[in-house]
Amino acid sequence: MQPLAERLRPTSFDEFVGQEHLVGKDAVLRKMVENGHIASLIFWGPPGVGKTTLAQIIAKQLNRKYFYLSAIHSSVKDIRDVIDNIQKNPLFHQIPPIVFLDEIHRFSKSQQDSLLHAVESGLFVLIGATTENPSFEVISPLLSRCQVYVLHPLSKENLMTLAQKAITTDRYLVGKKISIHEYDALLRFSDGDARKLYNIIELISTSDTEKEIVITNQIVEKVLQTKLALYDKQGDMHYDIISAFIKSVRGSDPNAAVYYLARMLHAGEDIKFIARRMIILAAEDIGLANPYALMLAQSAFDAVHQIGMPEARIILSEVAIFLASSPKSNSAYMAIEKAMDEVKQSGNLSIPLHLRNAPTRLMKELDYGKNYQYAHQFDHHFVEQEYLPQSISGKCFYEPADNPREKEFKQYLSRCWKGKYGY
Repeated sequence: MQPLAERLRPTSFDEFVGQEHLVGKDAVLRKMVENGHIASLIFWGPPGVGKTTLAQIIAKQLNRKYFYLSAIHSSVKDIRDVIDNIQKNPLFHQIPPIVFLDEIHRFSKSQQDSLLHAVESGLFVLIGATTENPSFEVISPLLSRCQVYVLHPLSKENLMTLAQKAITTDRYLVGKKISIHEYDALLRFSDGDARKLYNIIELISTSDTEKEIVITNQIVEKVLQTKLALYDKQGDMHYDIISAFIKSVRGSDPNAAVYYLARMLHAGEDIKFIARRMIILAAEDIGLANPYALMLAQSAFDAVHQIGMPEARIILSEVAIFLASSPKSNSAYMAIEKAMDEVKQSGNLSIPLHLRNAPTRLMKELDYGKNYQYAHQFDHHFVEQEYLPQSISGKCFYEPADNPREKEFKQYLSRCWKGKYGY
């Protein structure tokens, strides 16, 4: 028997629930299809909001042949087989079919490249579905040829409508006489995802042998056995929570940092992933205000790798609190960003001769290394000489931040350079 979500999959825009901004009356996508036109596009949204269903409805309404490819199961060969099939069929030259790529963000660059010519030539209409930001996950040439439409999590009203539709119209559930007396748990565990909603209802209907089934919050939680964390390690929530964790540490809020850390641990996030993010945090957001933070974060990564859960949670908590409670500085991050921008703009500027290596006689004859002054031979281990290419002499990339450690740096640099870099 098909799962409930498949049995109730809508076959027209009128049956579709949610995404009114795309398929409501006079909405852009609906008008496009009703006018008989469709361009290649990408649906971006969380799981269970109708991306696959919309692609099927579009193909049906336009009476187009529909090919389905999944990043989990399809290879470059599978893609080429579909393209060959389309090329060899004269009917498709008149009416290009629709090729649906589920989870397009999981396709490799080579897989995406293999689609490019076919999309450019109009051999078929591409509809991609992704839970990740396509700006980061889809190659630029392919993305530039597709219109991106954003799908939103289903509202509580949408989910309640779908729940009622399930218990009143599905041929299997109608006979069980199901009623819903409380929605809170049902909606909370569904988290805007129609597929989760249907799975919960189906699970309750198969686990309860009573002639009449009354769905309450207690029943939902009992059947699911645990109050599940609303967290998907492969979906948008994964990135939302790690983003909240990072911003809480950056914002010096140890309480929020530990809370989001607990959310990730409770959901089974990879502890090495969390530790890696804390190493980056220590360098980017704490930096020279507390250089010990980077060493501690690196030690934490090594420790959690050796120890594992559940004890690793204590190590991660300690370091998260330390990082959040440390003074902050992004001066090192900003310095390398400015320097990288300068390199992009000015290219490979000539390195001063006195700084060049001179391993051969010819190089020495060309004055490589000539007049270089070894700093340790001078008072205070410093001697003023030019280190930057002449055209950017005096350009400042590192600007000390306002914290005790970097104030000491600034005083030292000021004594050395006497205002050359603005210190």
